[in-house]
Amino acid sequence: MEIASRIEVDEKVRFGKLVIKGTRVPVELILGKLTGGMTYEDVMAEYDIEKEDILAALRYASKHVADEEIKAVG
Repeated sequence: MEIASRIEVDEKVRFGKLVIKGTRVPVELILGKLTGGMTYEDVMAEYDIEKEDILAALRYASKHVADEEIKAVG
């Protein structure tokens, strides 16, 4: 099932985690590699994905962080 542009979920692929469409590359893995210091080019070469796939992962994460509500307790 396509969740967002270039991102899909299938319970038979990576236990239903979000992946780049047509691959087994999890969105969380891409985000982790980028925050760990890998460049777009490194990630693209390592996981055989396109720059648009990386941007889709970043857009997805950005949208969900923007929609997140945090309530201070205490």
